[in-house]
Amino acid sequence: MLIPHPLLGPRDAQEFTYLGDAALMQRPDPQAGEAAFADYVFQRDNPAGVHRELWYHEYGDRSWLVVTRDTTTHEILGAELARNVKMGLPE
Repeated sequence: MLIPHPLLGPRDAQEFTYLGDAALMQRPDPQAGEAAFADYVFQRDNPAGVHRELWYHEYGDRSWLVVTRDTTTHEILGAELARNVKMGLPE
């Protein structure tokens, strides 16, 4: 599987570490309480279809990417640097 790195071009997925749902970038407010943090850490969706995921370029430039992938076909639809992605966070 090739991941289209926005800076380096197509890279083999073996250079990356999969880190889960890109929603992990939306941490709960520290004042939200223990239940909100427990949900953040332990509750995960397992969607079928198009999904946004965090990938770390461990054996490359050590960048974090948000990869859009179809989980039913494994087709990679795009990738962005995580620092450039807005996930509904307040400005």
